[in-house]
Amino acid sequence: MKPSFKHIALLLLLALPLLASAQKYACVNTEYILSNIPDYSQAQSQLDKLAEGWQKDVEAKFQDIERLYRAYHQEAYLLPDNLKHKREEEIAAKEREAKELQTKYFGPGGDLDRKRAELMKPIQDRVYNTIERIANEKNYAFILDKSGSATLLFVSAKYDISDQVLDMLGYKAGPKAEERDTSAGSADTGSKTQRKEVSNPEMRKPKR
Repeated sequence: MKPSFKHIALLLLLALPLLASAQKYACVNTEYILSNIPDYSQAQSQLDKLAEGWQKDVEAKFQDIERLYRAYHQEAYLLPDNLKHKREEEIAAKEREAKELQTKYFGPGGDLDRKRAELMKPIQDRVYNTIERIANEKNYAFILDKSGSATLLFVSAKYDISDQVLDMLGYKAGPKAEERDTSAGSADTGSKTQRKEVSNPEMRKPKR
């Protein structure tokens, strides 16, 4: 398994003081590169749709459990103890089922993680291999990823080879992040070009 861009960047940043003075280096912006690859945007849209459908399934189960709780509380005073216990066990079983489904879809190593790996990893590997190819052809000792890095405070544009990566992959370069920020004016500067993950929202557990 290939190391992630950010792991490589971190290791190289630690080694930067020793290497910068003697070695040739460059940088890339992987967020910018991926945002200009149509296959990646399509894969992200597909993931979003899957996650939305799975989330609705989970929410429907928890809503059904909430209805069962309300009905039980309205009728509990009429039920003998053995029927109360039976109803409580039935509701608890449905709650366990809903949580298991939630974990199956959104938990670590779950359906969403597997689908993300299936759709995204081949594209990310192509980008990584292209960066590696450029590094070998142009004798770069290391290439840093400046996307989302809080440590890399400034890189001159002349060292950014992101457009070369896109060109070698066969894609057209788009506006750089700096240009998008300038054209956006008063737009929210905290937003990201490409949403990488679909997070699992906390489900509200019905109260007894």
